[in-house]
Amino acid sequence: MILSLYQADWRALRGALVGCLALVRRKSGGMVSSSDAKGVVESFLQNLQVQSLGQHDRKICFELMECLLKCYPCVIASMGDDLIYGICEAIDGEKDPQCLMLAFHIIEVLVQVFPEPCGPIESFASDLFGILSSYFPIHFTHPKAEEDVEVKRDDLSKALMLAFSSSPLFEPYVIPLLLEKLSSSLSSAKVDSLKYLSYCTSKYGAERIAKHARAIWCSLKDAIFTSGQPLVLSFTPESLGGLGCQENEIASEALTLLEKVVIQNNDLFSSMIVGDEEINMVLNSISGYQSYNEIPSQSTQKMYSVGRILYVSVKASVASCSRIFQNFFPCLMESMGLPVVNGSKTSSFNDDCIISKRPNHGSLYLCVELLGACRDLAISSGDLASQCVSADETWCCLLQRFSTSLSKIFSSILATSTDKPSHDADVYLGVKGLQILATFPGGYLLVSKSTCESILMNFVSIITVDFNKTLLWKLSVKALVQIGLLINGSNQSEKSMSYMDIVVQKIVSMISSDNHDIPFQLKLEAISDIGTSGLKYMLKIVTGVQEVICANLAEVYVRGNVKSTKVIIHLLECYSNVLLPWIQKYEVFEDVLFQFVVSIWNQIENCMAFPVGICEKELLDATMKVMKLAVACCSVESQNIIVDKAYTVLSSSTFLSMKDSLSSLQAQLEELEDTQEMVKFSSRDEWIHSLFTSVIVALHPQTRIPNIRTVLHFLMIVLLKGYVMAAQALGSLVNKLDLKTSGTEYSGGCTFEEAMDIIFGKKLSSSDHVPAERSGITGDWSEIGLTNLCLGATNSGLLKIHSFVGLAWIGKGLLMRGHEKG
Repeated sequence: MILSLYQADWRALRGALVGCLALVRRKSGGMVSSSDAKGVVESFLQNLQVQSLGQHDRKICFELMECLLKCYPCVIASMGDDLIYGICEAIDGEKDPQCLMLAFHIIEVLVQVFPEPCGPIESFASDLFGILSSYFPIHFTHPKAEEDVEVKRDDLSKALMLAFSSSPLFEPYVIPLLLEKLSSSLSSAKVDSLKYLSYCTSKYGAERIAKHARAIWCSLKDAIFTSGQPLVLSFTPESLGGLGCQENEIASEALTLLEKVVIQNNDLFSSMIVGDEEINMVLNSISGYQSYNEIPSQSTQKMYSVGRILYVSVKASVASCSRIFQNFFPCLMESMGLPVVNGSKTSSFNDDCIISKRPNHGSLYLCVELLGACRDLAISSGDLASQCVSADETWCCLLQRFSTSLSKIFSSILATSTDKPSHDADVYLGVKGLQILATFPGGYLLVSKSTCESILMNFVSIITVDFNKTLLWKLSVKALVQIGLLINGSNQSEKSMSYMDIVVQKIVSMISSDNHDIPFQLKLEAISDIGTSGLKYMLKIVTGVQEVICANLAEVYVRGNVKSTKVIIHLLECYSNVLLPWIQKYEVFEDVLFQFVVSIWNQIENCMAFPVGICEKELLDATMKVMKLAVACCSVESQNIIVDKAYTVLSSSTFLSMKDSLSSLQAQLEELEDTQEMVKFSSRDEWIHSLFTSVIVALHPQTRIPNIRTVLHFLMIVLLKGYVMAAQALGSLVNKLDLKTSGTEYSGGCTFEEAMDIIFGKKLSSSDHVPAERSGITGDWSEIGLTNLCLGATNSGLLKIHSFVGLAWIGKGLLMRGHEKG
């Protein structure tokens, strides 16, 4: 270890440091011995004045010390106080971010080298913390300094936090400092203080934190009450599944810390919350304001802050839940017009009492917060749920006694509400209260079956009757979605059956009913939203929507019912734009989609004549889109069946006679040259051809297409008559055909090159030969092809345009497969 000797010579210092570091980092083959490692440390402490060195050399020094502490802790520990003092001297005054990252970690590792409570660290705890505290909170003196270094502020702050929490011996110094910094005018300092307190609390232990409990509670309460930006309650449907309010960062971190200290020291902090004068003052004053708009902004802020404190404290643990629920819930019930015999565990009231007045906003809000906290505590985990939901728990007893009357109060608020903005706050809380009551775990132990089902029926009634109350309607739909999600996620079979019977069945029947009072778009919005609450619910809804679509399609095909046309367009758009994107992620729906597609083809096959005007473009486009998307979601096996079925129906179309289709095209080309017009398909043929092209576009490359030569001829005929969807299908076919596919594999098959010859007019069989007798079209059809039509094989400008469109789509298909002809 002669390299250590050079540390005293500044001219050879960097080389010595680099050499020592390389040797110490060796994992095998010439590893540094324990005695040599101790010699390096001794030389380091005796000969180096680290803070007098340049940044790069200081960084190497810290890396070397860090490595020695981690690799040789037992040897280095024997150096005792000298080591700790030397490290303090080396670190003190450091300002470079990269060096500080190493310095903070050195202190963290140093504490692990001396783990004894009464060891050397105890003597130097004040000195070590004195060095660390000078860096809190982390702050770059130059605004752009953080942009110019690799180490960011958050990295440094986390490293310092780890150093702060590395030893419980730092607790007498860390906690007072962090509490002091909570009074800083810098919001970043407050946030950091709260984050550090949260982390250190879990590291220092309950006994040490208990000494600072009163100071911590007062600081937390102050941070929540006066966090700079007020807590803002949101009354939107989107907030039903969350906190219901927008918290600023300071309040959010303070509430996180509150939850940790309540869990750690439940009795101590619960007692302080229950006995807090300011909280009780807020609770006593809320009855003085009936509505949300009457409450002064400052009082509103305090009320919402108390609500968040109670929510977090109740949700923290079973013990804190019962303690806080027992002290505050009966008072709130009395404030809401539900008299309580006593405030004990056996509190009771007359469940049949008449609700004579509307509850005040403050009591309503705090009641909903407490209910939500209990519910969230109970469902936070499976094990915890079984522990929480017990008839012996205080909060469970209270909830059982009050749940039915609370549901009546919440329902009465919704029944008497209007669409005026002044009622928005209470409407939101009424809906949220009912939603919470319906989603308690444990089956019907806490909230009876009749009450839960009454809540579901109430929401369904709002959807079907009160659709003119916009906010109430949207909140009710959202509440049903949240209820369905929680029931579905908690495997409560009895509740799930009630939800299916009362909500899903009713919503599906609403789609098919003749009740035209409810706007159809609202029906679709309700059914699509509620379907997302669970797979089995969506399966029922999708099946129901498909049945309604098929029933209305039959009305359209057979009778030309215009009313059914409008309904089915909306249903198809909802199906393709909302339901399909959701269900295509789950394999369980494949058979449902397959049966739906086959049903549509069966209907068309069985209806041989469509009413005049049935080929309304909007309806056909919507049906084509659904057909394409549904077929695309099916497996290759299902697609083989679908394309066979579609081809069978196509063969029955009056336009496509497989024996004379090409001579028919020849005649139509001649007629087009004379009239410059193209004869349209019949309504039934246009539906068949359009849906067939949608199927072709959606097929997987592995799917077998029957009689592909005939299909190619058919698509070219339809293309030249001006139907762009045929061009898209041709391009899709060209893109998917396998180069190795042999025509002998199945009847009607062909290779990619044979398909190209058919499209471009080469090497067709003799049966495809069609004589031409009119000017502009000469020779065999096998020599015409799309290319020749574009280059002048016809005098018709329309034919040239249609041919160009076809070539464009075919070229796209070739380009996508990287073919040279593209």
